[in-house]
Amino acid sequence: MTIFADPAADRSPELDCDSAAERLDAVELDFDPLPGPRPAEIAANLRRLMARLGLRLCDVIERSDLDDRTVKSVLSGKVRPHSRTLYKLARGLDVPADELLESSANTAARLFDRQTNPLVDEVVCAEPALFAGWTPAEFDELYSRFGTGGALIEEGVRAAAEQINQNRDIHRQVAVILETDQRDLLTGVVKVLFQKISLLPPR
Repeated sequence: MTIFADPAADRSPELDCDSAAERLDAVELDFDPLPGPRPAEIAANLRRLMARLGLRLCDVIERSDLDDRTVKSVLSGKVRPHSRTLYKLARGLDVPADELLESSANTAARLFDRQTNPLVDEVVCAEPALFAGWTPAEFDELYSRFGTGGALIEEGVRAAAEQINQNRDIHRQVAVILETDQRDLLTGVVKVLFQKISLLPPR
């Protein structure tokens, strides 16, 4: 996951970094300040998020604390946004920064998974409690799963969702134990189990 430092943490009292960064965003650079997708892909991701969240341009401007020119520049897909701009957009939209930096290849793969597993949507609508608190990554994992011979059937969707919930609960419990005096015991058990499965022949 891509993480941007909080720009307020290292701001100098003598310099208004926000205004300088926003002026820089409006200028086409000779190099990309960050590796990753092209400006057009970032623009497409922002439009997709706006559609998903039901946001207008004015909403994005207000929530991200960016000016009109900067947001329009990102949406144009012609200029690569500065890292500070991406940080503010992600924070304002309340999404991981990775969603703005996602490549078109990953987006196409996600769309393919959804088209080939149509029953997932039906189960999500019928049993919303089963998917309470799910992240986009967890939905992506569910859509990407396939049963024997092709797409998941309804029972397969439900079983896969329950397994993902169980895995999430286990990860949460492990995280809690690692903060206690039982950390060493858990670490030892995990090492033994990992060595055991490492010796198994591949399936």
